[in-house]
Amino acid sequence: MPVTRPTTKLSPDELLTHLHDALTVLGLGELRRALDEMIAEPIKDDSRLAWLWRLVEPQLRRRLESRAERRIREAQLPVRKTFEAFNFGFQPKLDKDLVMELATLRFITQGKNLLIAGMSGTGKSHIALALGLLACAANRRVLYTTSADMLARLNMSLADDTLTQALKPYTRAELLVVDEVGLEQVERNEARRSGLMQKVLLPRYNQQRPTIITSNIPWEAWGDYLGDHLGATALVDRMLHHSHVIVINGPSYRDWEHKQDVGTIRSPAEVTTESATPAASSPGRATSGGARRRGK
Repeated sequence: MPVTRPTTKLSPDELLTHLHDALTVLGLGELRRALDEMIAEPIKDDSRLAWLWRLVEPQLRRRLESRAERRIREAQLPVRKTFEAFNFGFQPKLDKDLVMELATLRFITQGKNLLIAGMSGTGKSHIALALGLLACAANRRVLYTTSADMLARLNMSLADDTLTQALKPYTRAELLVVDEVGLEQVERNEARRSGLMQKVLLPRYNQQRPTIITSNIPWEAWGDYLGDHLGATALVDRMLHHSHVIVINGPSYRDWEHKQDVGTIRSPAEVTTESATPAASSPGRATSGGARRRGK
């Protein structure tokens, strides 16, 4: 759906298609039908259509911007991140082509999950939040939460027997972003109670509703994290089955910024070279910064 008139000249038929889409978004069905009647005769030039497009386009742009803002508020994104602001040069092993493919949002239509693992400060949350923002702009129902906040809310619902209701926002969102899995010890303790993580993720997997997860712990350590090795194995197997996986083995951007602040400035390339992560300490099964496994 266009929000502004393309810079290249459109044929009358192409311009008519743009107008039809715009009038549909604006809820102007009667005007759309009047347009069809007006152009019942073969179109020889686009002057009438161009005039109407100039009239409609500003309203369409405002409507789409307002809709996107509403989606962003509902998503509860803590900050607006974009890929234009992401420093790919700082993580040269990251598969940029995969990230740009994810930015098309086709993974949502395909019902695929995205699992991002890496140490703190490597850009996991930035990628997740940027995808969430793009999905909001595409009129998708998005919900962002940290793992700690989600589990705390669900645990509180156990006390007054409202768990079923409390689960609905997490299981029904078109795209759920669960950030910072395994970051805090308190959150790890919460995760061990009542299989709450499974109660969120398994229904989403069964309904092919995509979930983005950022994690500071390797997938094989989820048994300890959830306190249920058998259940964790089944959960991780399902999550990996139909997913994209990104493992970021690189330096912490926040650490680099801190060193800039205190005056010990080095280039990102120097930091990247010095902080090559051994495979044994990698937060995931793969050691390549852009490694991924695609579901079939």
